[in-house]
Amino acid sequence: MDINRKTALQVLTDVEKNGSYSNISLNRHIKDNAATDPAFVRELVYGVIKNKYLLDHYLKQFIRKGFNKLRISELSILRMGAYQILFMDSVPGYAACSETVDLAKKFDRGKEGFINGVLRSLDRSKDHLKQPESDDPAEYISIRYSVEKWIAELLISIYGYEKAEKYMEAVNGSPELCLRTNLLKTDRESLMAELIDQGFEVRPSDISERALIASGTGILETEAFREGKFAVQDQASVLAADTLDAKSGMTVADCCAAPGGKTAAIAESMGDQGEIFAFDIYEHKLRLMDELFRRNGISIVKTALGDAREPVPELMDKCDRVLCDVPCSGLGVLGRKPEIKYRKEYDISELTGIQKQIIDNVSKYVKAGGVLVYSTCTVDPAENTEVVEYFLKNHPGFQKEKEICLDPVETGTDGFYICKLIREA
Repeated sequence: MDINRKTALQVLTDVEKNGSYSNISLNRHIKDNAATDPAFVRELVYGVIKNKYLLDHYLKQFIRKGFNKLRISELSILRMGAYQILFMDSVPGYAACSETVDLAKKFDRGKEGFINGVLRSLDRSKDHLKQPESDDPAEYISIRYSVEKWIAELLISIYGYEKAEKYMEAVNGSPELCLRTNLLKTDRESLMAELIDQGFEVRPSDISERALIASGTGILETEAFREGKFAVQDQASVLAADTLDAKSGMTVADCCAAPGGKTAAIAESMGDQGEIFAFDIYEHKLRLMDELFRRNGISIVKTALGDAREPVPELMDKCDRVLCDVPCSGLGVLGRKPEIKYRKEYDISELTGIQKQIIDNVSKYVKAGGVLVYSTCTVDPAENTEVVEYFLKNHPGFQKEKEICLDPVETGTDGFYICKLIREA
């Protein structure tokens, strides 16, 4: 049995059964199984997750009854086989079928004959499959791009049908690899030259002056990465830290800091001179952040357990800069966290209520003349512009200086909202 396909199945089962995050599960299972082709495992896992509803649409054409009664293991194996047959040109159809059946013999014994029949029928008919169609635009986007219908409806309400479809097409593609230059150890031009000399394709980001867009296998195995000269971080996320404009010697609060990428970017902007208070509600994430900062040569960050809705008295009116990167729906990062596409609809007012509580509270840390940056990784106006409008209405001492809306269609980045607010001197 192929160890790489076994690893992919374990990740998909983990995501479906336990609600695990795909990136975390992938890293764990690839390491535990010593997978020989991690790139293949990642392509297969993300391909299945990103196209789950579309794969089911095709599979249902060969499973006339009982599709909704299939077990998670059975369905995951079928989706894996279907994705290889329909989307992976590097895998011949016969190989996809035989390897998937071998997997079924181990993890779904007794169903290998059924799985073999379905996949071989799919392979024979792949050029004549019935494509998704619907008079309901949201229903079509939901099936074609594998996303919950309520998300499709929301995107259509924000962008209109044409751009909503382009949005989902963009997030279903492969996101570019963005590197944040560690300014404590090098500069963007030197890092770019070093990586190009090693055979990687690298170009400067148009979004952030310290970010690079890179491609090539093994970039995380380079000496530059081991030395902490760069970190992987989307350019939209880097821009949030850039917009804060923290300077050497300042006092800064990052109020929802995990996993720590923006905090590190802020510290690097400050030349590791000054003081940063970084809070999060999960203790295990604080330990991971501390490890990240040590690896990047950062010493000015003080991490602490804390709910951003609860005041920290010693920070009142003391901070030159405050970053408020709030919990959000995550609709801007569907390409990197595709499992978000399948979240069931929830009461958005509950989430925006939390966001408003956080910005209300942390704004008290900003000293006169200081800067507050509110950011999210979503494109939903209810969580972005509407929260800022609420805040400005209730805090007349603040003025909006800059507002940035990024999306995968227009900028090729994650979907991101960044608003820079100034407290009057």
